[in-house]
Amino acid sequence: MAARVRLAFSGRGEGFMRLASCHAGAVAGDTLVAMALAGTLFFSVPSTEARENVALYLVLTLAPFAVLGPLLGRVYERFPAAYRGGLVLSAAIRGALAIAMIFFTGSVVLFPLAFALLVLSRLHGISRSSVLPVILDRPLELVAANAELARLGMVGTVVALPFGAIAVALDMPWVALVFAAAAYAWSTIAARALPAIDRPALAAYPSGDATPVRVSPRPVRLARFATAAVRFLNGFLLLLVAFAFRDADAGFLDFGALLGAGGLGFLFAAFVSPMLERYMSEEPMVVMGLAVEAAAAFIAAQVFGLPAAAVLAGAAGFAWGTAKFGFDGLLQASVPAEGRGRAFTNSETMFQIAWVLGALLPVVPIIPVELGLSAAGIAALAIQVIYVSATLVPVAAARRREITAASAAEAPETDLMDFF
Repeated sequence: MAARVRLAFSGRGEGFMRLASCHAGAVAGDTLVAMALAGTLFFSVPSTEARENVALYLVLTLAPFAVLGPLLGRVYERFPAAYRGGLVLSAAIRGALAIAMIFFTGSVVLFPLAFALLVLSRLHGISRSSVLPVILDRPLELVAANAELARLGMVGTVVALPFGAIAVALDMPWVALVFAAAAYAWSTIAARALPAIDRPALAAYPSGDATPVRVSPRPVRLARFATAAVRFLNGFLLLLVAFAFRDADAGFLDFGALLGAGGLGFLFAAFVSPMLERYMSEEPMVVMGLAVEAAAAFIAAQVFGLPAAAVLAGAAGFAWGTAKFGFDGLLQASVPAEGRGRAFTNSETMFQIAWVLGALLPVVPIIPVELGLSAAGIAALAIQVIYVSATLVPVAAARRREITAASAAEAPETDLMDFF
């Protein structure tokens, strides 16, 4: 097993191995911090206060993107070396924040610390996605590379889970935060070892699209809309089910089962997406994510309970993974390398806003869980129709133009003398 993991880390070249190590450490740290915060903000307080805590946390997550998003896009455009610097800084500062959180687990200061850590986690994601195509030995296998990076990130989660579970069981969240700081330190060291990214390296990356840097191609914009819809539904379904179980006094193990099912669904998508890439383009992968989410929501609405909720969480994880891998591959293949940082910044901002807006709806305790699940299924179906229609309209128009041009070319020339 260890040999297979080593092969997966090193199978796409030295640069990918370093990036995968950096990502696995970052994901492990994020997992441990999430487990430490779950006991502090969600389980250890009454239901009403838990809703208020979650609402405050969600609103705080939106604030940085209004400022950080445009600024980060410009920085990445002007300074290509900032890709690697973003990975190093995000991991190192998160390690320091994890240590600081140990001393403020019962204080309101925990919120700005968690807020800063989330911002840096987004910075890591944008930098990772932007730099991946440049350090690949075979830069055309984008969906497969994104999926493999996600699988290796799950290795970090699997390694972190026992440490986090021990900390939660002992009611000692600071233990999880210590291990998180160690994971972030590992991520920092791996990021430092990445090859330097400069303008010649970006210029050498093959791009088959001459689209201007500041304008994403139409297929990318449409796929971003549909992927954001998947993210919106994920946030809504996760918090809807979480509060339903919280109000029923469910235990940590029940929530652990839901989170584990979601992780397994995402991992399954990481294995399936490279196979899907062989038979379809990226856009149908996004449609598949919406279809799976709609079906799971309708089924869970009929037989809601822990098993159905676990299936729903797994389907939501699979839907998000499939849509995200397809979208990332489409963006990386369609947008020139020097404009990818801005494009990913805009996309991640949109996805985060969509997730928060979806997650805020169940915070207000007026939505019956069965009604919410049915509404989510209907919304997913409606978005499928809109996305597919918007994608096919230009194709149909182009085909009509081709047929008209071909007919005009084949029509015989008419001379006025033919009428006499």
